[in-house]
Amino acid sequence: MPEAAFAAADRAVIGDSEFDRDTALTRREPGVYDIDLSAGWTIISAVNGGYLLAVLGRALADALPHADPFTVSAHYLTASQPGPAVVRTDVVRSGRSLSTGQASLFQYDEDGTEVERIRVLASYGDLDTLPDDVRTSAKPPAIPPIEQCFGPEDGPAPVSGSSAITERLMLKLDPATLGWALGQPSGRGEMRAWFGLADGRDADPLSLLLAVDALPPTAFELGLSGWVPTVELTVHVRCRPAPGPLRVAITTRNLAGGFLEEDAEVWDSADRLVAQSRQLARVRLR
Repeated sequence: MPEAAFAAADRAVIGDSEFDRDTALTRREPGVYDIDLSAGWTIISAVNGGYLLAVLGRALADALPHADPFTVSAHYLTASQPGPAVVRTDVVRSGRSLSTGQASLFQYDEDGTEVERIRVLASYGDLDTLPDDVRTSAKPPAIPPIEQCFGPEDGPAPVSGSSAITERLMLKLDPATLGWALGQPSGRGEMRAWFGLADGRDADPLSLLLAVDALPPTAFELGLSGWVPTVELTVHVRCRPAPGPLRVAITTRNLAGGFLEEDAEVWDSADRLVAQSRQLARVRLR
């Protein structure tokens, strides 16, 4: 396993990394949290949806009696911008093994009007209490070794201010899904990559919420370009990931009416399926 990709004397740890600092919230009162959304997680000035999901996920981990997200469903209502935001949570149900809550993130328009950006409904539990029994036909994606894959640093210089998030990720894309970068999209609607955080922090359940939405959109390999805004995203966290880089595979089977779905699988260094997601996104058709 290519653990060397993360080797560094100052490697960050869970709880003390840029991701942890940028998703940290200040509790104003029970169920209400303040945060300054970092510009470091933006694409074309809009805050990345996976980063936002991790922010709300962290708020719910504090508000609910259980700490680990099991299933999180988010509706993205308006585009979030870097800067101050408020997260409000509500405990829907507290159970012995599962608790359910909802959360919304709000920002203010120029005229001072409060605008809801994203709304989440989620169930939380304790991943460490789950049984070890696994019965699956799923297989890890076949991705070349990290050293044979390519990241943003291997391509042309990015447009200024358009890809700040890539500086915070270790993202190495499978060459078989990079045709779009060469002007030769495959038309298959697939994207695969090695994934991690640039400071070497290992993955945990909250960072899995980022991982499912951090790759370039599959629309690029379908021959489309431009922003692909998320309408709805549901993530299932299956187990706590082992240390080391993750493998993320995303596929799109259907684009119709200006919308496509992205089905993602996230695998850890122990060849376990640690997260799954389905996203509905809008595309710009030429």
